Amino acid sequence: MAVLPVAEARFEYSVPVLVIGAGACGLTAALAAKEAGADVLVLERDAKPTGSTTLSTGLIPAAGTRYQKALGIADAPELLAGDIWRKAKGQTDRAIVDAVAAASGPTVEWLADHHGVAFKLVEGFLYPGHSVLRMHGTPHRTGEELESALLAAAGRLDIDIMTSATATDLFAQSDGRVTAVRFSRPDGTQETIGCGALVLACCGFGGDKEMVRREIPEIADAEFWGHVGNKGDAVKWGRELGAALADLGSYQGHGAVAVPYGNPLNWGVLMNGGYQVNSLGLRFSNEVRGYSEQAVEVIAQPGKIAWDIFDEIRERPILGFADYEAIHSLGGVRKAASLSELAALLGIPVDALARTDAEVNLRREGKGEDRWHRSFRGTQPLQAPFCAVKVTGALFHTQGGVVIGASARVLRPDRSPLPNIFAGGGAARGLSGPSNWGYFSGAGLLTATTLGRIAGTSAGRLVAGGNA
Repeated sequence: MAVLPVAEARFEYSVPVLVIGAGACGLTAALAAKEAGADVLVLERDAKPTGSTTLSTGLIPAAGTRYQKALGIADAPELLAGDIWRKAKGQTDRAIVDAVAAASGPTVEWLADHHGVAFKLVEGFLYPGHSVLRMHGTPHRTGEELESALLAAAGRLDIDIMTSATATDLFAQSDGRVTAVRFSRPDGTQETIGCGALVLACCGFGGDKEMVRREIPEIADAEFWGHVGNKGDAVKWGRELGAALADLGSYQGHGAVAVPYGNPLNWGVLMNGGYQVNSLGLRFSNEVRGYSEQAVEVIAQPGKIAWDIFDEIRERPILGFADYEAIHSLGGVRKAASLSELAALLGIPVDALARTDAEVNLRREGKGEDRWHRSFRGTQPLQAPFCAVKVTGALFHTQGGVVIGASARVLRPDRSPLPNIFAGGGAARGLSGPSNWGYFSGAGLLTATTLGRIAGTSAGRLVAGGNA
């Protein structure tokens, strides 16, 4: 991955807007650029576009949508921005938080009304950090379904997507203006294409083990369940171009990836009163702070595993989620008529699990203080049949990246913009602050779609001669 002098570029054709990456960010950017009047080409390293989007649950948090209003849920961009800001402990870019929150509802409705993406509000439980129900998902609540819908929308607009094309080098002028991109094919051949504007939608660096160990050593030994193509291209190019970089130690982990299946267990079972224990039958943390920060808590346990303990009452709200159905169909959900039978089934000490459950039940009644400061008040004791899923902690994707402004233009350290480069999703600095604790549930697809749309619109306007 390199940034090379313009004089070395040799290409026979050029496009007004070039997008690197065909996940939710890249496809949303392409749709927006096309609507802004620009011809656009998307480069995608995979033979079939997948990326981090396909590996996700496909849920987008958005405020003030008609889906919320239909259920009587009062939400507003200001409330969403406040939730994001609070989760990040105020250690992120407030202007981008406000811009993303303001764009969230209009973006979801734009995808539905203009591009045929079917959304439904997720009900039954709140996600960590959210003060109201605001997660919007496709009918089967999978990232694959969202990706397919976006690909179909791109097809209807005749947007060209060149697959099996891995972008390797940028050609740039001394002021940072990118004029061409070189990409390679699986057989080793290389091609170069010119561009008027470039959108970086190639996610983060979770797939580069060396970068992860250098930037985020605390999660380096966890399983990586993100897309293997996330090699940090945007960060590497940005550094060479003189772009500002921020929050490279930030990431989205997940503290309940089902073992050995690799599917994330829905956090609703914990939010509604379930809990996690280690192989000794003991709780070890506040499970509902967030699924991202829980990853390091789980991998610190014996064998790097834990058990999510819940019941069929907590199971009901997550039935229908594809990831949970997959875990269930593969035999990953253990059920028993009593806690002692469940403990024996899991191979953990019966007495320890009984003591843990009794202690949790006291906390449900408001008796005593939880040593990890979790509140169980308002939740009911678990009832037979009892359920458990074996889980581990994992890295899903990084949240640090190139710094952008409100138009998604990539900025230098002095806040001046690079001439024609835009970024969104995992390529750009996220909303999570400097660590894992700031990740706001759904933030990955929130920034992918909102910043993708903003980046595509800005790039389209730039090449049309307007203001980006």
